[in-house]
Amino acid sequence: MRMPRYDIRNDGMGPYATFYCDKCNREFRSTPNIGNTIANNVGKAALGGFLRNIPIIGYDVANSMEDTRYTTHLNPQQLESAWQQVQEQFHECPTCQRVLCASDWDSQGNTCMEDSPRRAEIAQAQAEQAAGVVKGLASAFGLGAALTNSTQAMQALQARMAHCGQCGQVARPGTKFCPKCGGAMVQPALNSCPSCQTPLPPGTAFCTNCGTKIPDAPAPAAALPATCPQCGAKVAGRFCGACGSKVS
Repeated sequence: MRMPRYDIRNDGMGPYATFYCDKCNREFRSTPNIGNTIANNVGKAALGGFLRNIPIIGYDVANSMEDTRYTTHLNPQQLESAWQQVQEQFHECPTCQRVLCASDWDSQGNTCMEDSPRRAEIAQAQAEQAAGVVKGLASAFGLGAALTNSTQAMQALQARMAHCGQCGQVARPGTKFCPKCGGAMVQPALNSCPSCQTPLPPGTAFCTNCGTKIPDAPAPAAALPATCPQCGAKVAGRFCGACGSKVS
């Protein structure tokens, strides 16, 4: 596996490397060699004290000695050792050649999420997980019923839309290719009239060809009365504008 992007840092305990995921930039840090840093600095402190006793050049040489507590570089061997510490956190995609962390990796497909043949399945699982989080928050704030109604409405709308078989993107019925990834679109399932077999969109109550009632279609909503049963005023909604009585 190739080494991903990295930089070298030092927090006062010696240099270490930070490696980055090529997709999400998540950081994975190696551990500085604290023992080696202490040993080096103890030895250099002793040597520096000795050099300062040498006339003319000794003091300048001692001051120029590098303090490894603050250096920000690693030699090739040290860098390779740092990479070995975190290498198990990364995977190299055979398709796009990027080096990615576990959050962007499909272990079953042995490839990155974006190049996985299970993209649609993964997208659906992520959507369900996000929906579960939203549902939990809505319940905590007393909005469970409102969320249920909106979810049902969204599901009904999605049932009437075409969707991509690869990435799950939805589009209007009749769309042949996904506007996101170019994959083939799966058209919404159509009901058919039990009498004349005419294809009908989901939710159709009566056949548009012969007028036969579709068994699985929801019953049409009852019409609201035109006048208030209490005061006789004309009504445009569910409550009377004149007396406030509920009319349905």
